Amino acid sequence: MDTVRFIYWQDNNMWLGHLEEYPDYMTQGETLDELKENLKDLFKDLSSDTIPSVRRVAKLEVA
Repeated sequence: MDTVRFIYWQDNNMWLGHLEEYPDYMTQGETLDELKENLKDLFKDLSSDTIPSVRRVAKLEVA
């Protein structure tokens, strides 16, 4: 099973979050479980290459 890291927080009654690799694309849920499901759907969409110009985070070795 693959895993991805995500950042999340609660704002009033909603849970907000984004995938660490795709910080420009946020989603939300009324519960933490709903947020996780929405993040899974978002990951599928973003990693399928059907959305043009997706911004990503990468590491660059400089030394």
